[in-house]
This record gives sequence, structure tokens and C-alpha cells, in this order.
Amino acid sequence: MISRTWHGTVPIQLGDQFEQHLERTGVRESRLITGNAGAYVHRVNQGLYAHFFLCTYWQSWSAIRAFAGEAPHIAVTYPEDAQYRLISDPVVIHQEVAIAVNPFISHLVAPQI
Repeated sequence: MISRTWHGTVPIQLGDQFEQHLERTGVRESRLITGNAGAYVHRVNQGLYAHFFLCTYWQSWSAIRAFAGEAPHIAVTYPEDAQYRLISDPVVIHQEVAIAVNPFISHLVAPQI
């Protein structure tokens, strides 16, 4: 399985609206692709910006290409992103993983000292 992680930022005052937009676009569209095994969003507010991380899981590179096109390492963006003043990292990160779990929730319990 392959994880695909994207990062982008918007001005904090547009964060709530962009979060809804991200759910309607990247999250929804990725989940509609055969071979998608999950999509998770994490938001971190820092100073004047809201940072968004989208991690999607895929069964194959062909499934990723069905979502991202022939240059799967390039971020998928939408024309409407501009109205949220999105600054998108242009490159996404791909990693081979064993399972599809929400990477933004701690799945391990820290050892007691």
C-alpha cells in the first residue's frame, strides 16, 4: 500500500472555509477512485496560518495516477483554491506502508517510565 501526503496553508481566517472546500474536493474525489483505501485530514493552526495535511492511501500506483494524473508526485490543486489564498506545497510525499490508519492520531501508547 502507498501513502500520499500533501501539505498546504491558508490564512487562518479562511481555515474553516478551506477545510470544507478540501473535503468537497481532494478528500471526496480521492475516495471515489477505485483503489483508494482512505483519506485523512489534519489541521494545525500556527500564528497567522492554518496548515492542512491530507494523507491518502492507495492500493497501487495506477490508482494514484487515476487521481493525480501522469505526474503523481505533483500536488493536485483546484481553480477554486485561489479564493482561499492557498499556498500549496508543489510536491507530495509517497511512502510504502503496511496498513492504512489515520496517521494523525497516535496509535502507540508511550511506555510508562
